[in-house]
Amino acid sequence: MEFALYDSDSGYYARAARRSGRAGDFFTSVDVGPIFGELLATQIIEMAAITTINAEHAEHAENTFDMVEAGAGNGRLSADILRAIRRQDPALYERLRIHLVEVSADARAAQCETLGDVSDRLAFSSADLPASFTGVLLANELLDALPTHQVVMRPDGLREVFVDLDRDRPETGDGRLTTTEGPPSTPALAEYLARLGVVLEPGWRVEINLRAVEWVREAVRRLQRGFLILIDYGHAARELYSVTHATGTLTTFMRHTMEGPERRGHGPAWLERPGEQDITAHVDFTSIQRAAEEEGATTIGLLDQTYFVLGLGAAEMETAELKTRLALKTLLMPGGLGSTLKVLILGKNTGRPPLRGCSFGLRLT
Repeated sequence: MEFALYDSDSGYYARAARRSGRAGDFFTSVDVGPIFGELLATQIIEMAAITTINAEHAEHAENTFDMVEAGAGNGRLSADILRAIRRQDPALYERLRIHLVEVSADARAAQCETLGDVSDRLAFSSADLPASFTGVLLANELLDALPTHQVVMRPDGLREVFVDLDRDRPETGDGRLTTTEGPPSTPALAEYLARLGVVLEPGWRVEINLRAVEWVREAVRRLQRGFLILIDYGHAARELYSVTHATGTLTTFMRHTMEGPERRGHGPAWLERPGEQDITAHVDFTSIQRAAEEEGATTIGLLDQTYFVLGLGAAEMETAELKTRLALKTLLMPGGLGSTLKVLILGKNTGRPPLRGCSFGLRLT
């Protein structure tokens, strides 16, 4: 998964500045139009006001406010957010610094052009998070694409699923990739399940994303004061590691065709066409939340995107033009982006303030 998605020469994300949208392989909330960024801008403006109030009591208060987008691609979402902030809160816009974090060199090269008239706010573009920042970190559909381990429970214990070459074919380029099972590559996999109190039944196959947990730990460490908004496909651990997902969640997307682990008779879809299709696995929000809290963050909300968007004022836009109303419907639709995407909001050195996006509390389906 690391190689297929992120290799600098052959990786799926490394070879193109944009992968989503009608001409791409899948749709995201950003693809429905600027309304998603405009709604997020409403939340970020509120967070900036709270962070500023807290900064007044800090020893070395700064007037700047950082917005970090991780997995920023070519910067489309940040551009929508910036334009909305410029309209709604010009004073905040003037003290805003944007940091775009993206592994694809092609996508980074396209960011200034995508930002266009708001590119003056771009302070930082890199493959890595800034060493230290105060403000908001946004990650929209990032964690589900981080390389994950897959394990399967057998009668004799936990086994890890590895990638191998089919030995029935000559190793001359005609061989195909296949899976094989072996002892877990690290004791951290069994420890992860034990911490959650998860007991897998024989035959259950699940993903354990150690990388995602370490990523959120590092993000919280680097955030001095402010908030994290994490939006992704996933579940609480009690659902993710249950009979409901006992075949795993590794899924591929190519030309708007999805193939999941339920496919029979052809081997896993994620082994095919490495570098040419997206690969994702659902996020364990329980472990992400715990890891963040262990680093000093406070959970403010965990809810379906539907309720997050409603809290930000989507219901007040009924009088908007038809195109906007249709975009909102896509963001809110149960069974679509609205309920399959979850929003985790964390704060650090901010207390537990009431936020518009969390007006509906902890609401998950």
